[in-house]
Amino acid sequence: MVRILPMASSIRPSLSSLKFSGSSRFSVSLFSHNSTRKFTYCHLGTAVPQLQSFGLKASKLLREKGGSLSISAAGNMAPASTAATQENVLEWVKQDKRRMLHVVYRVGDLDRTIKFYTECLGMKLLRKRDIPEERYTNAFLGYGPEDSHFVIELTYNYGVDQYDIGSGFGHFGIAVEDVSKTVELIKAKGGKVTREPGAVKGGRTVIAFIEDPDGYKFELLERGPTPEPLCQVMLRVGDLERAISFYENAYGMKLLRTRDNPEYKYTIAMLGYGPEDTSAVMELTYNYGVTEYDKGNAYAQIAIGTDDVYKTAEAIKLCGGKITREPGPLPGISTKITACLDPDGWKTVFVDNIDFLKELE
Repeated sequence: MVRILPMASSIRPSLSSLKFSGSSRFSVSLFSHNSTRKFTYCHLGTAVPQLQSFGLKASKLLREKGGSLSISAAGNMAPASTAATQENVLEWVKQDKRRMLHVVYRVGDLDRTIKFYTECLGMKLLRKRDIPEERYTNAFLGYGPEDSHFVIELTYNYGVDQYDIGSGFGHFGIAVEDVSKTVELIKAKGGKVTREPGAVKGGRTVIAFIEDPDGYKFELLERGPTPEPLCQVMLRVGDLERAISFYENAYGMKLLRTRDNPEYKYTIAMLGYGPEDTSAVMELTYNYGVTEYDKGNAYAQIAIGTDDVYKTAEAIKLCGGKITREPGPLPGISTKITACLDPDGWKTVFVDNIDFLKELE
């Protein structure tokens, strides 16, 4: 787990001629993947302050008619040039070489968790690192090398044996060839099964749910052999349309599918950088009528690789995301990162691809 320290940044992205529709949101067609689809991605309440923070001297509301607003920037900058720059940055996001690197969360007993993951879930302990001056230890576990697989980064903070998982975190997904046999093994090792093997509600995929010693839930999904067994991270969001738009445009993920379950009053969206059967993906869940969740203090973040943390931060700002760590190298090492929060407050850290590989050498 990296230690996040504030750093100054010289990046000053700017917005100039955004078309607002309705009283609370605006949509921009350049965010579309095709000519018929638009994305609503930002609230008007945060858009105007963002214009100022992106370096504009002032911005004026020029017209309000029929519920439609237009904003233009005052000052001596060329709107067409600025719009083209924005479009270039957002187009670059789609071409960036991104991959989900690891998921970070806190545990109360590192050895106990390592034992459970290796003996019950078939993971391998890839490496450990102890940072005594910061009073924490990390352990990296997964189903293959970190340079090509999505892995887990466990964090043990000295003397802290319990955390609050909260209601926002959902579960991790692991693909196995035989769910029933895996559940039997977990039971034999003293593990907790919270849902017995069976078909998913409204579908045919065989699944089961278990809990690890710290209470983190894992969904076991029955699939054939896959290069990425650690295949899902499920988080709950308060506005699914807003979240999908942000993950597509700011993070460069693709919307793989959505599924609405009116009988159980929830909708899910699967997003990622590749197909579900060969890549790790995000499962975003919207429960009807629930707009906020308690995030607790156990789950930390997702780390994603990128070719340029500076452009990544610029795109996140353009999409209304909050940068919590400006792009740049970590103190003491050369690894460049930037960190942000999505519209629901879930944290993501972007790591320079080349620097990440150097860390593994």
